Amino acid sequence: MGKPDVDAEIARVMADMGIGDDTVLTVPVEETTLDLSDEAVERRKRTYEARRLPDGPVLLPATDIKAEPIKWLWPTWLAKGKLQLLAGQPGQGKTTIALAAASVVSSGGRWPDGTRCKAASVLIWSGEDDAADTLLPRLLAMGADPKRIYFVKGTRQDGELLPFDPARDLVGLTAAAEHVGGIALLVVDPVVSAVSGDGNANTVVRRALQPLVDLAAALDCAVLGVSHFTKGSAGRDPIERVTGSVAFGAVARIVLVAAKVKQADGDRRIFARAKSNIGPDDGGFSYELAQVEVPGAAGLRAAIVRWGEPLEGTARDLLAEAEQDDDDGEASALDDAVLFLKAELANGQQPSTAVLGSARKAGHAERTLKRAKRDLGVQATKQKEGWFWSLPDKSAKDAKGAKSASPESLAPLAPLPQQTPPNGPPDDAEVF
Repeated sequence: MGKPDVDAEIARVMADMGIGDDTVLTVPVEETTLDLSDEAVERRKRTYEARRLPDGPVLLPATDIKAEPIKWLWPTWLAKGKLQLLAGQPGQGKTTIALAAASVVSSGGRWPDGTRCKAASVLIWSGEDDAADTLLPRLLAMGADPKRIYFVKGTRQDGELLPFDPARDLVGLTAAAEHVGGIALLVVDPVVSAVSGDGNANTVVRRALQPLVDLAAALDCAVLGVSHFTKGSAGRDPIERVTGSVAFGAVARIVLVAAKVKQADGDRRIFARAKSNIGPDDGGFSYELAQVEVPGAAGLRAAIVRWGEPLEGTARDLLAEAEQDDDDGEASALDDAVLFLKAELANGQQPSTAVLGSARKAGHAERTLKRAKRDLGVQATKQKEGWFWSLPDKSAKDAKGAKSASPESLAPLAPLPQQTPPNGPPDDAEVF
């Protein structure tokens, strides 16, 4: 078969697109060769048509959109084509949890709720842990298929290998991932690395996260960004506790949290869903972190996640039971509530309804406040005007000066929903 007549083919394509002889076009032709495949011709056609359209806003009629359901990697927990966030205090195993998800995806394993995942490839970028001595051992210990795991090593520019910078290299990463094919999950740890500017500025964070959102949509994969909780934020809404601008939690379609909480029968760790714009926004699972020997690697040990029973309730309620912050010495939610009550009652007895109202505005969960009331030995007395709370003598003395305590732990938040029955408590019953 002879060499195609390039000029004739270009003229035919131009005629098919309605482009006249007086239209000026720049056609990328490498010497005398031209890709004349149907796909290449269609791509050029779209490019030429786009050049002919005027600049300005592009409106898309709803009639041109086909409604479709959310595509899930892990039903109601990790969505394909979306950005998700996993946050928590240091030491809660957030990276190990993300690697547990990567292990399930790469091996076609089961999620904590028992659902099966179709095996697919995973991309992992970590700016905090080494792939050889930390990430890969954990993955192998949790049953990952290394043939489907890819670590982002760096980026090549002008022949030189440079460290990968999510704030700069996400477009190139998209092309590399498309070359690999079949990527179902991308882990970005920490996600704040995707922001090159002020991580506390709303508009800066939103613009910086957009390439991650675009990458998720282009690859039809779930993107899981790992983040931290802000110090001194115990007791607040979990979304507001995410480090940096509130835009991190706002842009992510799903926000997951990991924490350690104190209970009567000992400490336990919980993994909970704090927010979801596309599904249920409550529930969770208990989990444990353990060190095990890596299969096939004598003497090599790595951290793994062992999942426990499912949990009911909102993330805020699940975290409210005296979150324990041993890693950085933060006051727990219970400690915050104790300080709050000491400050409120330092000057004498107060109406219980007034104390509860102030507590809600300060973001304290009612059951946490109830525990603080019990631990402090707060006295409740019935008077003509209603129930009043007061501190026992020793606590009242200790509370002197509490009014001048740092206000950070008592920062006002959105009020909690009232839990009092519609008709209210009996007149002679204490609010609690």
